[in-house]
Parts: sequence; structure tokens; C-alpha cells
Amino acid sequence: MARVVLAMSGGVDSSVAAHLLLEQGHDVVGVFMRHGEESSQVCRVESPNLQQENSLPVVEKLDRSPSPRLLQQRADHKQGCCTASDAADARRVALKMGIPFYALDLQSDFRRIVDYFVDDYLSGRTPNPCVKCNHWIKFGKLFDYADDIGAEFVATGHYARKSSSEESTPESQNQTYELLRGLDSDKDQSYALFGIQRARLSRMLLPVGGFTKPEIRLMAENLGLGVAGKRDSQEICFVTQGHHSDFVRAKAPERSSDTAGNFVDINGKILGTHQGYEAFTIGQRKGLGIALGEPVFVTRIIPATKEVVLGSKESLARQTFEADEANWLIANPRSLPPKVGIQIRYNGEPKRGHVTVNDDLTKFHVEFDQPEFAVAPGQAAVIYDGSRVLGGGWIL
Repeated sequence: MARVVLAMSGGVDSSVAAHLLLEQGHDVVGVFMRHGEESSQVCRVESPNLQQENSLPVVEKLDRSPSPRLLQQRADHKQGCCTASDAADARRVALKMGIPFYALDLQSDFRRIVDYFVDDYLSGRTPNPCVKCNHWIKFGKLFDYADDIGAEFVATGHYARKSSSEESTPESQNQTYELLRGLDSDKDQSYALFGIQRARLSRMLLPVGGFTKPEIRLMAENLGLGVAGKRDSQEICFVTQGHHSDFVRAKAPERSSDTAGNFVDINGKILGTHQGYEAFTIGQRKGLGIALGEPVFVTRIIPATKEVVLGSKESLARQTFEADEANWLIANPRSLPPKVGIQIRYNGEPKRGHVTVNDDLTKFHVEFDQPEFAVAPGQAAVIYDGSRVLGGGWIL
């Protein structure tokens, strides 16, 4: 069948994805993406290259310029998000499956993610680097590699599904593709994939999306994969220790040296002081460093005055908001259903409301049926019609 580039993280999901793709008869090429802050230093040690270790066939043209450089060395330790132990897990799975395996150095590309993360916090926004990484790197650079080696598809271990249907128009009849929620509602990751280019849906494969997580773990156990019981990654991969604000300050010391200011209430009354507004996000209650005798939440961050506004939960309620940088996975965004589901955080539930798209399709206005709490600028707003992802954008 087809040649497939599979993103292998060393976790159970992408490992079982390799098995499922092979079962379907595909020619699978495993790729581990090194994109850590310290990847070039941590991972560059003397050892046999992975291709030689695995005694697997060479995939031609994989290192062709201008694609990022292949890393053929491996390390026996772990630091930052250069997860050498994860790379070793992925390599062992590839060896067991008998598929080629490559580690790709995407450090220079990943700096864009880090810069975005720092810029958003210093702008009073709440970034979502994992979603951006999916859009820019996992389903961006991996397609470049797929093209380099003549691969038809790019696959990952995301819990989401893809379906196809015939779209008939007066001019033509085409095959169209839809992005759907994963079968396991507890693990669904479709929210994180809304920014995929619609034209690339036809080349995406999501092998585990039709299974539950327990089924995937059982499958890995039955296959004798050492990663069957491996814990899911939870944290931001490049913030390896401390609070995210420590990372921001380390990366932008000049810009973050003057961010201390006041806590104020919604009327502007000073309640206390803070050491830097980049440490806070909309909706935050814990870790504020101030006691007022009653629960309070961060309701607004004002970089111009360095103020962090605190208020009751009720003051977090918003019925409308605007989003920009819209990406659409449907042919005609202007024909959205009158009522859709709008999801505004990764682990949240879609809330019913109405979406109005602007003329050039780059922005949209959301009006919830009922007020929603903690609408955080910088987070993704993803629009659903049932289980189908229609598109999304970034909250202003």
C-alpha cells in the first residue's frame, strides 16, 4: 500500500499506531522529532547511528536540504525536551516492528514555538504551545519530510478520527474529508488539530482515533511492547522545571525585568503587589500569593499598567468574544449551522452558541447561549458540529 511517515514519540499511542498501520499493509517510516531547547548539546554524543543499530533499510532523500538535519546519534540520558529515553523507547519499538527509524533535529524550527510562548505571556495572554506545535511542526514539517521521501501520508497517535464523503457540486464531484472527535471522549485530541490545513486532511492518518485508551494499552501489552504501561506526558515539554514564569524570565530577562505591579479589584482598588504579571492566567485562583479572606480569580491582565485584576467567579463570565487567525476545515465557513459547539480549552466541553464569520474568513464572533467562565485570550476556540471539527481560531 502507501508509504507513511509516522511521528513516534516513544509513547504507547504512536507505538500502537505503527502496528495498526503495518496491519493495514502500509510502508511505515518512524520519525522522532527532537525539538528541545538543549537538543543539539544533549543528544550529540558518540554512539552508533540509529540506522546502523537497527540494521534497517535506508530511506532515500530524507536529509535533503532545506529540510532540518537528521540526528543519527543518541544519548543515554534525558534533559529538557530532548527526551533521549523517549527516543530510545521509540527506537526499540521501531526495531521490534522492523521499520526504519530516524531522529530529526527540529530545534531551529521549535524556537518559533518558544518565542511565541514567551511573547504571549509577556502580552498578558495564555499561550497554547502544544496546539501551535501540532499546526506548525507535527503537521507542518512532517509533510515536508513526507514529500522528500515520496510518502503519501503523515500519521500520528492522536485520538481523533478522519472520515470521507462524496461532495457533489454542479461543477464536479470530489472526495472530501472531515476531522472528527476521537472515539474515546476522555482522550479526544481533535481540539489540538483544528489548525491543520484543510487540503492536508486527505493525507492524514489517525490510526488510534477509533479506539479507547484502555484498548490501546491492552493492544500494546499483547504485542509485548515495553511502553504498554508508560504514563502519558502532561506538562509543556520545554518547561522542564519550576513555574512557566521562571522559563519566561530566563528567556526574556530584559523584557521581564519590569513586570511587577499591583493586584487590583475590578474597580481599580489596589489589593496588594505581585512579582510579575507573566506568572498569571485568566481564571487562575491558586498560587496568587495574596489572601483576601474569600476566593478570588484572575479576571484580566493589563500589561500596559502591569496590573492583575482579581474578582469573584461571577466576574469571569463572558457571553461573547472575538477570535482571529481562523482556520476552516469546511468548504464554506459562511454556512455554519445556526447553533454550534464552541470549545475554549483543551479539556473543556463545547458550549452551545452562535458564530458569525467576518468577510475575509480570518476572524469570527462568538455568542454563547449561556455565559461561559474564564475565556482566556491566547487560547484556541474550536468550533464543532456534533463530533465534527468545523474550524477554529485564537481568542482575542
